[in-house]
Amino acid sequence: MPLRLLPTTLVDRIAAGEVVERPAAALKEIVENALDAGATRIEIIIDGGGRRLLRVTDDGCGMSADELALAVERHATSKLDSEDLLSIATLGFRGEALPSIGSVARLAITSRPRGIDSAHEIRVEGGVKSPVRPAALGTGTRVEVRDLFFATPARLKFLKSERAETAAAVDAVKRLALARPEVGFTLVADERAPLTWAARGEDAAGRRARIADVLGQEVGANALDIDGRREGARLTGLAGLPTYSKANSLSQYLFVNGRPVRDKVLIGAIRAAYADLLPSDRHPVTALFLDLDPREVDVNVHPAKTEVRFRDPGLIRALIVRTLTDALTAGVPRTASTAAGRLAQFARADIPSSFRPAPYPGNHDWTRSWAAPGGAEASGTAAEPDHGGHETPGLREAPARFDFGGLGLAPAADARAAATPAAPDVMERPLGAARAQLHETYIIAQTRDGVVVVDQHAAHERIVYERLKAAMERDGLARQLLLVPLVVELDPSDAARLGERGAALEKLGLVLEPFGPGAVLVREVPALLGEADIATLVRELAEHAAEWDDALPLERRLLHIAATLACHGSVRAGRRLRVEEMNALLREMEETPNAAQCNHGRPTFVTLALADIERLFARR
Repeated sequence: MPLRLLPTTLVDRIAAGEVVERPAAALKEIVENALDAGATRIEIIIDGGGRRLLRVTDDGCGMSADELALAVERHATSKLDSEDLLSIATLGFRGEALPSIGSVARLAITSRPRGIDSAHEIRVEGGVKSPVRPAALGTGTRVEVRDLFFATPARLKFLKSERAETAAAVDAVKRLALARPEVGFTLVADERAPLTWAARGEDAAGRRARIADVLGQEVGANALDIDGRREGARLTGLAGLPTYSKANSLSQYLFVNGRPVRDKVLIGAIRAAYADLLPSDRHPVTALFLDLDPREVDVNVHPAKTEVRFRDPGLIRALIVRTLTDALTAGVPRTASTAAGRLAQFARADIPSSFRPAPYPGNHDWTRSWAAPGGAEASGTAAEPDHGGHETPGLREAPARFDFGGLGLAPAADARAAATPAAPDVMERPLGAARAQLHETYIIAQTRDGVVVVDQHAAHERIVYERLKAAMERDGLARQLLLVPLVVELDPSDAARLGERGAALEKLGLVLEPFGPGAVLVREVPALLGEADIATLVRELAEHAAEWDDALPLERRLLHIAATLACHGSVRAGRRLRVEEMNALLREMEETPNAAQCNHGRPTFVTLALADIERLFARR
């Protein structure tokens, strides 16, 4: 077959396959054009998942009749004032989006520049352009895309359901709305209720307000402010608490110089920062904005501009890891503020019939029942007035008397902290004063304005883990020599794997050696473990040895081992604690980094504000 030039229409359709792979991609390109045009208000309509209709109306600078004709030509752009592709300051610059969309859909663009009293329109259907003609429109531009991919019906087979395509399109708009809080957005998508996000300020407060508008108030309530700098790069935004995580990474919103991206360097850095705080199958919620010199990042490496390439990826990774780590470890421990909502759902559950009170006797006169001054209950007749100065009960409600034993509802508290009130200074501490222990597992603490429930094992596990990490960084772990070496029987394969990792275990204070087939001899253990069950610990380490990825840096492998050591060296559930021990644990939690979650990512405590408790009992 001889060489030949492809027809222009076919070239445009091939380009469309790179730039417009689905309705969400087309919508993203059009909204980016509106933002680059200086729009302060953008209205978006989506129908049929974007296949039937995409309409974007903005109040930007608009285009003249001559500019409209150029807008649908390939490689025509107003966003590059020079040939320098290393200093891109706009969202779009390729000049391919509109002609690509017009080659596979029915495209209509109507625009009116500021200061001009007339508007014009141009249409492109399947790559065929119509002449520019007069039209009616206020200042700005309206782009309407109908019957997307009608000219390439084979592409329709690769689209997902209308609901899935709508969700993708809405997500694309959300990301752009997060990037530009100073622009107001209105979004109408299929059968969904319209979304309106008012324009906000461009400062940190405006950005936080826009994040709450788009992602929900719950995100703002369970996220930390982020602000870090390094060598001209700055990272700002919000990072979710580890206890407020998701099952996938779709709630990670990342922006580079105002451009929404999905970059492997950024995602990997976020995972590294949360590595000690989340299990491997959970992902943090983030909205992070990275600003740096445009010459330090290449945005021209992907047709859809969703990926970037950094000149110094190590610098960016270090900035993200350090900034997130500092924010997550600073201040007093915090957990996600969603516990009250879950408890409220439980409180609305049906009350068991066995707990419903018996019917009142029909002829009982409740106005004549009260508690006698001495505490004895009256029995149907009014008491004589007490002339000795005691208050007459009158119509006062009789105090309830419950037989917990008869109902099988005996309180489950294992220990009362103290009969006397806690010292005021302790009540002002973030985790308050210990008041009771429930089921020999949970510590109940009282603060000035609420209640804290602490999982004693999870909390102490984090404390021991952070001690292990600090000792590793400082001068190594102190070891405790066993008076009598301990022989632990194992499966031969497990014993062999454990022996191969003896050097790593020794760095953490656990010294063992092979002891015949299927056994190891433990000679020394980390002093921090106290009275831990060493045999059980060794068996668990042997089971997990196969999961320690040798491709990971040594530090990460050591931390995996340290997490297992911490689990066995902490206070176990089922152990009764004295008041002094409970309060000591609370104070140490307040001083320990990452104390809001254990090594497995579970919360170590739950806080209930007094207002939350009052809502549970319908007091407010």
